[in-house]
Amino acid sequence: MQIKKSLIDNLQTFFGFDNFKGDQEAIINSILESNDTFVIMPTGGGKSICYQLPALMSEGTALVISPLIALMKNQVDQLRAFGGRDSIAHFMNSSLNKTEIAKVKQDVLLGETKLLYVAPESLTKQENIDFLKSIRVSFVAVDEAHCISEWGHDFRPEYRKIRQVINNIREDISLIALTATATPKVQYDIQKNLQMINANLFKSSFNRPNLFYDVRPKRDVIKEIVKYVKSNTGKSGIVYCLSRKKVEEVSNALEINGIKSLPYHAGLDPKVRADTQDKFLMEDVDVIVATIAFGMGIDKPDVRYVIHHDIPKSMEGYYQETGRSGRDGGEGVCIAFYSEKDIDKLAKFMKDKPVSEREIGTQILKEVIDYSESAVCRRKQILHYFGENFNEVGCNNMCDNCRSQKQHFNAEEPLKLVLQMIKDFGEKFDDHYLINVLLGLETAQIQSYKHHQTKYFGSGKEEGIILWKSLIRQALLDNFVIKDVDNFGLLRLSKSGNKFLENPHSIRFIMNREMDATADDDEDGAQQGTSAVDTQLLQMLKDLRKKLAKQKNLPPFVIFQDPSLEEMCTHYPISMDEIKNISGVGNGKAAKFGTPFIELIKNYVEENDIDRPIDFVVKTTANKSALKVSIIQNIDRQISLEDIAASKGISYEDILKEVESIVGSGTKLNLSYFIDEMIDEDRQDEVFDYFKTADVDSIDKALDELGSDDYNREEIQLMRIKFMSELGN
Repeated sequence: MQIKKSLIDNLQTFFGFDNFKGDQEAIINSILESNDTFVIMPTGGGKSICYQLPALMSEGTALVISPLIALMKNQVDQLRAFGGRDSIAHFMNSSLNKTEIAKVKQDVLLGETKLLYVAPESLTKQENIDFLKSIRVSFVAVDEAHCISEWGHDFRPEYRKIRQVINNIREDISLIALTATATPKVQYDIQKNLQMINANLFKSSFNRPNLFYDVRPKRDVIKEIVKYVKSNTGKSGIVYCLSRKKVEEVSNALEINGIKSLPYHAGLDPKVRADTQDKFLMEDVDVIVATIAFGMGIDKPDVRYVIHHDIPKSMEGYYQETGRSGRDGGEGVCIAFYSEKDIDKLAKFMKDKPVSEREIGTQILKEVIDYSESAVCRRKQILHYFGENFNEVGCNNMCDNCRSQKQHFNAEEPLKLVLQMIKDFGEKFDDHYLINVLLGLETAQIQSYKHHQTKYFGSGKEEGIILWKSLIRQALLDNFVIKDVDNFGLLRLSKSGNKFLENPHSIRFIMNREMDATADDDEDGAQQGTSAVDTQLLQMLKDLRKKLAKQKNLPPFVIFQDPSLEEMCTHYPISMDEIKNISGVGNGKAAKFGTPFIELIKNYVEENDIDRPIDFVVKTTANKSALKVSIIQNIDRQISLEDIAASKGISYEDILKEVESIVGSGTKLNLSYFIDEMIDEDRQDEVFDYFKTADVDSIDKALDELGSDDYNREEIQLMRIKFMSELGN
């Protein structure tokens, strides 16, 4: 009883809590008794206290191995706040200079420092090993221990050297390994590599009941994100993207739409990243947009939503990233956008990797695909992945699938067929192969095993691929079938599967959702034409354009093109700032032609009592804007378009599109230096005169009128750009 009182007192003294959560007390006792300890606890479960409290209570300095500089800084800051002095906790990594490292070592040698955080790369340096040999290390904590396993989502080769380094320091040091995400396979890898097979194991449930899981088809994704964030003003959120470029684009779109947002990725200066993190923690910024690959080492309890612009490459990654939402037990919404294009990109990343790594990566990615496309309870699928059975009734409608209407099918006969096929084929094939046999696809592999000659070949063609994917997914979730992850994901019958074959019974499964095939990642933000166009307003805008065109003696398309007018009829811009954000308008055209259109739309909105969309999405991004600015500067310096294209690593056709876009948005460019070298003056005049009287700006129509023998497409395009620039801007 004395130990318990001491622990509670110390918990209150150091952290201000009156009670332990879950297994925390038992874990801390295990560490204080110098036992190797393995902790699997979901994000928000209180893992950090499990090693921080015994470190503060023990003699010497606890060594904490952590993969993220950002997470180290965050935890050290918190410990210093709790402990009342800076020397109580330090980190030692590549962000420190020699003077700062000397100060850290001095505090450790003086016995002032109770926790020393190190990156695995720093740990392996001989000078650091020699230093650690000279101090009293109370125990070693390996945080984010899943990094040890090739089956983990953040595999770090340096993590596999940890045991060797610890043995170099002192062989009898006790070890605590902690992770928020470990499948049974990853769990075994960690224990084997760290030589702690007999460690005390503490495994908490992976269920986070306060999190709402939602997977959406990927259409108008930036528009959807802006809309969601605007409807949750004042709440903290994280948006994850696959690439740095997309991070910058999404962050810029949020910022332009009045949302306090900053990008966060490995390409930024470390000081910028640290500053960004501090701003997020201090609530000077509402939204952080980060790369999936880099990861956010932020211990912020009140993140209210996590959005995945791109689907993650593993279920572990997805679970850990969504787990940063609602860590205080409050609201936590997890939205992921899914498209086959994302999966294709992730598959391409694996193409050049070694065969074994590629096979592992493919299996891990396949779990994400199955999760995204399935209509079964999201929570049930996540927990099953981590080796935990869950009854979907306990989800309490806290996922999109449980809230939506489902299409069921009678699974007794098809399940019996699949289970018998697995058995007859010797349990040597994965689901992809089995489905190909059922659909009657005569692949080389199927022919080599002569399975095209079996009764199963083509027997499931009528039911279709979605039914078979749905059936095998649920056969796994309901434990009729086991996936052998060590052996290329081959399917084997479980006891339940064999029992079902012996004694089949009526059973109903849920049909997968058909993720819309048109779902797409629109590179420029929101796609056009997704909302119903207000045809009455469109006609009024066209009449106004025609009237202005006559007054200014210009073809109507020079003022605003049809797609711009159509967009005005879905967004109803009523200010100069809003109309500038319409595709194909920009600052120049807004200033020159915008005012009468704004007035007309404003009156129309008032007279018809129209609710305008507030989720106004900006089409240009930081990267695209930077490219456009660079092109304008190079044209001002009279550099040829071919040379500009080469310097930017894009094609000549793409540079023409960019220039056309710049001019179309109202910026005047002088391309005479380039055009004069390609087209003689008389031919220029002829094309110019044609566009002056043309009803439309079609290149094909211009070629028909002017003669394709006399002009080529590129010449017409260049002259159209010159015409729009000189007369329209």
